Amino acid sequence: MANNSYSGVKNSMVEANHDGEFGCSLKELRSLMELRGAEAISKIGETYGDIQGLCNRLKTSPIEGLSGQPADIEKRKTVFGQNFIPPKKPKTFLQLVWEALQDVTLIILEVAAIVSLGLSFYKPPDAERDHCGKAAGGAEDENEAEAGWIEGAAILLSVICVVLVTAFNDWSKEKQFRGLQSRIEQEQKFTVVRGGQVIQIPVAEIVVGDIAQIKYGDLLPADGVLIQGNDLKIDESSLTGESDHVKKTQEKDPMLLSGTHVMEGSGKMVVTAVGVNSQTGIIFTLLGGGEDDDDDEEEKKKEKEEKKKQRKNKKQDGSVENRKKAKAQDGAAMEMQPLNSDEGADAEEKKKANLPKKEKSVLQGKLTKLAVQIGKAGLVMSAITVIILVVLFVVDTFWIQNLPWVKDCTPIYIQFFVKFFIIGVTVLVVAVPEGLPLAVTISLAYSVKKMMKDNNLVRHLDACETMGNATAICSDKTGTLTMNRMTVVQAYLAEKHYKKVPEPENIPSSTLDILILGIAVNCAYTTKIMPPEKEGGLPRQVGNKTECALLGFSTDLKRDYQIIRNEIPEEKLYKVYTFNSVRKSMSTVLKMADGSYRMFSKGASEILLKKCYKILTANGESKVFRPRDRDDMVKKVIEPMASEGLRTICLAYRDFSAADGEPDWDNENDILTGLTCICVVGIEDPVRPEVPDAIRKCQRAGITVRMVTGDNINTARAIATKCGILQPGDDFLCLEGKEFNRRIRNEKGEIEQERIDKIWPKLRVLARSSPTDKHTLVKGIIDSTVIEQRQVVAVTGDGTNDGPALKKADVGFAMGIAGTDVAKEASDIILTDDNFSSIVKAVMWGRNVYDSISKFLQFQLTVNVVAVIVAFTGACITQDSPLKAVQMLWVNLIMDTFASLALATEPPTEALLLRKPYGRNKPLISRTMMKNILGQGVYQLIIIFTLLFAGEKMFDIDSGRNAPLHAPPSEHYTIVFNTFVMMQLFNEINARKIHGERNVFDGIFNNLIFCSIVFGTFIIQIVIVQFGGKPFSCVALTIDQWLWCTFLGFGSLLWGQVISSIPTSRLKFLKTAGHGTQKEEIPDEELEELEDMDEIDHAERELRRGQILWFRGLNRIQTQIRVVNAFRSSISLYEGLEKPESRTSIHNFMTHPEFRIEDSEPHIPLIDDTDAEDDAPTKRNSASPRNATPTPPSPSPSPATTAAPTTPVSPSPNQNNNAVESSNHLLPEGPKSGNPSAPGSPLHSLETSL
Repeated sequence: MANNSYSGVKNSMVEANHDGEFGCSLKELRSLMELRGAEAISKIGETYGDIQGLCNRLKTSPIEGLSGQPADIEKRKTVFGQNFIPPKKPKTFLQLVWEALQDVTLIILEVAAIVSLGLSFYKPPDAERDHCGKAAGGAEDENEAEAGWIEGAAILLSVICVVLVTAFNDWSKEKQFRGLQSRIEQEQKFTVVRGGQVIQIPVAEIVVGDIAQIKYGDLLPADGVLIQGNDLKIDESSLTGESDHVKKTQEKDPMLLSGTHVMEGSGKMVVTAVGVNSQTGIIFTLLGGGEDDDDDEEEKKKEKEEKKKQRKNKKQDGSVENRKKAKAQDGAAMEMQPLNSDEGADAEEKKKANLPKKEKSVLQGKLTKLAVQIGKAGLVMSAITVIILVVLFVVDTFWIQNLPWVKDCTPIYIQFFVKFFIIGVTVLVVAVPEGLPLAVTISLAYSVKKMMKDNNLVRHLDACETMGNATAICSDKTGTLTMNRMTVVQAYLAEKHYKKVPEPENIPSSTLDILILGIAVNCAYTTKIMPPEKEGGLPRQVGNKTECALLGFSTDLKRDYQIIRNEIPEEKLYKVYTFNSVRKSMSTVLKMADGSYRMFSKGASEILLKKCYKILTANGESKVFRPRDRDDMVKKVIEPMASEGLRTICLAYRDFSAADGEPDWDNENDILTGLTCICVVGIEDPVRPEVPDAIRKCQRAGITVRMVTGDNINTARAIATKCGILQPGDDFLCLEGKEFNRRIRNEKGEIEQERIDKIWPKLRVLARSSPTDKHTLVKGIIDSTVIEQRQVVAVTGDGTNDGPALKKADVGFAMGIAGTDVAKEASDIILTDDNFSSIVKAVMWGRNVYDSISKFLQFQLTVNVVAVIVAFTGACITQDSPLKAVQMLWVNLIMDTFASLALATEPPTEALLLRKPYGRNKPLISRTMMKNILGQGVYQLIIIFTLLFAGEKMFDIDSGRNAPLHAPPSEHYTIVFNTFVMMQLFNEINARKIHGERNVFDGIFNNLIFCSIVFGTFIIQIVIVQFGGKPFSCVALTIDQWLWCTFLGFGSLLWGQVISSIPTSRLKFLKTAGHGTQKEEIPDEELEELEDMDEIDHAERELRRGQILWFRGLNRIQTQIRVVNAFRSSISLYEGLEKPESRTSIHNFMTHPEFRIEDSEPHIPLIDDTDAEDDAPTKRNSASPRNATPTPPSPSPSPATTAAPTTPVSPSPNQNNNAVESSNHLLPEGPKSGNPSAPGSPLHSLETSL
């Protein structure tokens, strides 16, 4: 057949107008693919005769495919194009440099430096400076005056340094990201037929004329025309926006488009358009190759996702109605995921689409917030510094020395003002932690790169950090916890239960024939068993693993399924009902020679046995199979098999006689009934050896592992026990999907969050679950408020139907090997080895990212605090900053850029898995860290001020204070600078531990980057001090002085030990900082308002602290009265709270008559303070933060109203928290005792909303 068609093409079609000897041009094919349905069919009929004709013109055979000769493939690529969409050019290094230059602080510095440069070249007419005041005078030799330009130049130079470093970092990040993208693309392979062989090739290699095999779960890589299909349904929403699945048949609508998803069935298509000429490609070219910040690939994904959202929103909860109800119920949940949640409304999507940044993780949120806070504090400090300097100078010159303002002196005065300005700017530069965002990026990029080695392919950077906070993992069973190498180990065949595969002699040959025929035709033809790759290995299983087990079973029975498949090729199958999650079975119909039909079915045993009414006996005859026989069989065969962890599959068949005419194939219920059971097999899928250990680690790390599977409950329970998800003697729940649904729905059949809340904390295994159940469970856990910390849920999935759950989860893991493209699209991380233990690695890396950032923060803030205070006080007292602009920039460079590199690349250790997850609103800077920051800060300030004001006596050198304008650098100030840097270097080692560990050198040599950076910084510092000279305002120091500097620096390590001896729990007054802004807490409308005033100054809050202690007692009483009132109030607060609109009125709670808080910034505290943090991670639950929520408004004026006005008005809602918090150790059960807060209570609902 193939040969004739080829020769036919050669003889008939050689028309000059067609591209290089193919029977149709690129243009023709493009226009053909724009048609749909009937139009397309008529067009194919007119132009090519039929699909076979189209294949002939494309010189391909529907059976054999392309020859696969390189020359032919190349030719097709040149004529019809390649199957890839060229990505947008990456930003050049210069563009990145330009972007880095946009930084405000740098611009201010550049301006200041240029002004300073300009002024230094200006020579006043007469060198008589004395009449310009003391400060200006001072004998300057010529070359000193000449050197005035150096400072400006040095500042410019260091600015250039900073810019280059930043640009380089961005560039390498971009490069990594592109590498990652291309890796994701290479991973995607597709099945085509070439030279009669079915092979898998990378998507980019597909050419026009290829015969591609498509199956359930594929993402079509190119446009094509269907040649043969079984029950094929395609989701075209990514192109058309229609969410209904489109049925594809050769007769009605054979057009398949790239970028669409196969939702059901299987088939073959001939590829007609690839790359830029395919439908998705055309859309891209229209978009101008995407002006977006990321690759085209991203754009494609975004676009698909947008469309997918529309589809899912329609599909997810059964119907739009339910969807709306669900929306009303979980108003809060909608805005809850800061990650890539999809449920948001479209409007929100549009808003997001306009923002330049793709997605902001929780961590980045917290950091940006912190950076802005610190920056503002720095701005204030630098402004004050400049003002004080200017005022002092003016007062000194014009008032104390009583000099007139002489025109000649103006340039000199201006020079002074510029110098002051530069000092101010350097204070600002040091205060602004521009290293923060950098640290996150470096840390995430580094982790992602390393996670590749641990078989985690991260698609969204922030997924990696969210994973560190995970509190629950909902895992599939097959392939994730088990090896996904299925084998039939038991069978109930011919009325006998065999505990191992029977010998073929013991089975009646008629039964055996039917069995083997059924297995061969009723397994997808894409599934096969291949010879092992290396000698003595296990045979390779390709395709659906359960089907592989059955094919293996036929091989064990000494029969070859391939012979039957050769006799009955896929084209001859009369009708195929493919497997989907609703049917839970698969059936294939054959037309017999005598006109009768025979249908083979296979599926979950408890489902199919209900449809069986006969069974094959020991002599090969069929006998009646009654319900009570079935119950017997379930008890004696299926349950024992399941309790050993086997998956049971029933194989059955049914004959339709020719006399009855053709049955109505579309009426599935009538077709799939009256079956004859052939046998039931028990398929074993062994647990992966490394899983039990991984699960133990998870449980130790405070992560609950739940198993969600489609298997029956006994199998599931057995596997869960083997894995260690269930321990003997635990009172955990194992539910089936049906039972789960019954328990979570009310009479009207709507899902109720409270009902889910009763179940999920104990639920460990959900069996026979549908994808919707999985989604419901994930959503229920995420939206739950039973536990005060919002749960962070990770989900694994491989099937197309897992898409919604993967999207909904905080982190979705898709299986790299078994996963369908749809699942990979929806996921955040792809497990390249499908292995559960890789998830544990992901948790480790996630926690490590968090810790790295905290380490960096601890280091950075110490330097910030010290440098700012030194510059500030120094300037105020000596009218000159002890640390010069250039020196500050150098310190800034080590602190920010190098330290972020050094501390952000610490490798993770197993110890990370010994602590509980942090939770979403754990502040970045814990009390321990605050203690370390302040402790080290105090040490460094003492040393520096001692050196500054008494150093000249100690070292017996000239004092550097009060030097004139262009005085040469002094030894004194060099020593101050050098000591300062040494202390930073040693403190960097201290910063490696953030939980108060004693051994800061632990594992230091595992991190080469860290060692080399610390060492490198040290060397450069020596060079700067010894040879930096004028630009760095340094003088070479003697060995003695060096040793002293180093010793003082080393002191910070010793001091660190002293600090870690002080128990944190004693230091109640330390505030934590850097809480995330929870999405739940701020409704959209307020986000805009908050943009302007979204920060609160921590220092300012520290000052207010003192007042609290006064009314601690009163507050406690008030809180109790309020709790009681909340219970008395008859009106339920429930109604308003569940609607998203009412969430905007959170603040009305605060301004309730009963205790009005006069506060300068009424909106702010919400963000920062309702998360009253307890002492340390170890004592997480000592104080229930609930007590700290601002009081529930009592709907009626109440006794509390009388109590409130008598107390002084507390300055900010935070006071409440602190009062309760500080009193915790005295009275942990204070307000709590009156607060059993049942889910129905008004108080509970208040917490829900807060």
